[in-house]
Amino acid sequence: MAHSLSQAGFHTALVERGYAVARDQQDWDAQKILVEMRYAGNQSMTVSQYGQRTSLQRINEVLGGGSVFFGGACLRLRQNDFEAWPISYFEMEPYYCKAEKLLEVHGSTGNDPTEPQRSEDYPFRSPGLTNTAMRISNAAEKLRMHPFSMPMAINYTNDMRSLCESCTTCDGFPCKIGAKNDVVETVLKKCHPEKLVVLSGLYGLQLLESHHKIKRLECLDRESNTRVDLEAETFILAGGALESPALLMRSGLQHKDRSGALGHYLMRHCNAIVGCLFPYHINREGKNYKQICITDFYEDMRERTGLSVGVIQDMLMPPPAGSKHKAPWGLKTLSAHFNPYIQCLLCIAEDTPRYENRITLRSNQGEISNSRLHVHHEYDDGDIIRRNYLIKKAKKILKKAGGWFCVTQKIDSFSHAVGTTKFGSSSSKSVLDETCRYHAVKNLYVVDGGFMPTSGGVNPSLTIAANSLRVAEHIVERTKPQI
Repeated sequence: MAHSLSQAGFHTALVERGYAVARDQQDWDAQKILVEMRYAGNQSMTVSQYGQRTSLQRINEVLGGGSVFFGGACLRLRQNDFEAWPISYFEMEPYYCKAEKLLEVHGSTGNDPTEPQRSEDYPFRSPGLTNTAMRISNAAEKLRMHPFSMPMAINYTNDMRSLCESCTTCDGFPCKIGAKNDVVETVLKKCHPEKLVVLSGLYGLQLLESHHKIKRLECLDRESNTRVDLEAETFILAGGALESPALLMRSGLQHKDRSGALGHYLMRHCNAIVGCLFPYHINREGKNYKQICITDFYEDMRERTGLSVGVIQDMLMPPPAGSKHKAPWGLKTLSAHFNPYIQCLLCIAEDTPRYENRITLRSNQGEISNSRLHVHHEYDDGDIIRRNYLIKKAKKILKKAGGWFCVTQKIDSFSHAVGTTKFGSSSSKSVLDETCRYHAVKNLYVVDGGFMPTSGGVNPSLTIAANSLRVAEHIVERTKPQI
């Protein structure tokens, strides 16, 4: 949004409660990033999930958001994923192309058996496979699957920027050299320098609405602990599917939502990591081998459930400090000790949009907003069936590749959170309209993953980026830029 609007001539302010990452040696240190959570802010959210008691989760706060930490996977939703959406795949398709160019995605067409139709090729070609990735690819082929090079937002070939060194601290880490194509390294650096201002360290407290228009955003300057008010003609939320609805609730705007869906229908995919012990060092090259994706099972349950199954991706094993921290209780020491001999596959299963899965605000004196974000999430039986279906396939692949025995770990993060401000054609059934404008507020848009009415079975990052470009075009067409 910041790129599109600034390039169209709009004076644009990007409000960010975090700061730019340091891009130093500590950004590749598993202890600092995965264990100590170097970039987590003072706030935390409470989470109820898996039928267990409430726990605390800390939140990373950086310029660029989750893109700074993501692993780079940039897959499009499939055409059938749009069946419950108010727009079709073909309405989104041109913006997928634009997003792939803006994020400099490296990919190859023709090998993904469920690949949706494309009007343009990827802007950059995928690199060759590492030996570790080739092992998984060969095993999948022996099982009559169709593995392909996963499209990645990582800079392998553009020598105008730092090139990827294929390190083993990518997924979950900021890139020290800026070779990961996060939105700071690609999108923000391409914004109009005279039209965009980035305001870091400002926490959005509430939006002030009058006569169906937002008049200003009240913020807290975290350094000076003083209030800052920002006025604008148009307000756009992109704080993520957890934080954007929280800001709307703090602003009292839930009372203008006729659908009752604000903060509800939270989805995050039903994911699991399958780790397999091999009788030899699995990555003697010491390279990033997150390269393979398998979609053969994507449509296996569509007719019966209306949802996709999902995908399987190769996944880099975190360094020993990270794997020990994230391993299930009782396996922490073993996980760190046998780290070089474990290869992982990530199973991403589509989850059901359920009204019961929601975020709420809880009073909490002492927090800068005087409220704490609470997340309640549980999977239904269908979600578990889809995830277990992928787990079974992943184990077959790993054992065909030469692995001995496998351990499965459920994922409890909300890095794929979507759905809490879903868009639609009716104000009685959706929070946003087809252009992602808040139904009852003329100048308020939400363009993070909250807009998605279903999660699909792939990482939502590219879809969020493409939709932002689509909405930006609408705003440009209906509003004259300031001079």
